[in-house]
Amino acid sequence: MDWTEIKITVDVENIDIAGAIVSMTVPYGIYIEDYSMLEEEVEEIAHIDLIDEELLERDRTKGIVHVYISPEENPAEAVSFIEERLTAENISYEVEILNCKKADWENNWKKYFKPMPVGERLLIQPIWQDKADAGGRKVLNLEPGLAFGSGTHETTRLCLEAIEKNIKPCCEMLDIGCGSGILSIAALLLGAGHATAVDIDKLAVKTARENALRNGIDEERYTVYNGSLADKVSGKFDIVAANIVADAIIALSSDVGRLMNEDGVYIVSGIIDSRETEVAAALDKYGFEIINRYSENGWICLESIVKKI
Repeated sequence: MDWTEIKITVDVENIDIAGAIVSMTVPYGIYIEDYSMLEEEVEEIAHIDLIDEELLERDRTKGIVHVYISPEENPAEAVSFIEERLTAENISYEVEILNCKKADWENNWKKYFKPMPVGERLLIQPIWQDKADAGGRKVLNLEPGLAFGSGTHETTRLCLEAIEKNIKPCCEMLDIGCGSGILSIAALLLGAGHATAVDIDKLAVKTARENALRNGIDEERYTVYNGSLADKVSGKFDIVAANIVADAIIALSSDVGRLMNEDGVYIVSGIIDSRETEVAAALDKYGFEIINRYSENGWICLESIVKKI
């Protein structure tokens, strides 16, 4: 089966950030087209000034990031991950899908997505698969569609495990950047009384609401907003979870404290290990104390509480 090539075009000044985001989707690398300093680099490397006319005609204001996704690694989720995180960084972009029909990359990966136990109490059940023996676990019936969050990505699993460890009966949970709704719906299945979710992506909001209904959760227990944290969310929460990019975590952490109950827990994931120090410094700056750290394959999830004064 063909792999899927994803091409992401951004303004050249954003190419490094875009490359870092795209590299999070695969373990085997990307390649970047950036012709903004073509003449200088050719002179420095090859010591010649003769350059192919086709290269000279390339748009110097744009850069292109290429990544190749195998079908079992879910190209649809990779695209969603990239789009959500570029949007969170306020980066304008264009995405092009090559090598595979859209219907194929949206659906072929599903054959590899099997019922998956997470933590000690949860089983993620794709709705197109035969029902698995849950073995006493709570079953989360999931159709991620084109929203990020199937549970196959390390960042999501780490966050789910941290949520499970902190769930208390009838607690209030906030899911920032909810994607498919997997984190907040899992919290409700594990015993939370009410969950609030927010995402800037309208498709994610629609998907989260649909997944909640699939799991027997109505609007009385689950509130989903389309928009930003500052514009949409108020109240106090016992668990706040954000599985998003490091820069977005750093930015929103200044505002999260006002939403935390006194003994609340703030769980952040989606952090590549090279950015952990920056995120930890931001948490400290905004009044949080890290109490637990989880890691898998270079991804970090941090659990923190409001510092006691």
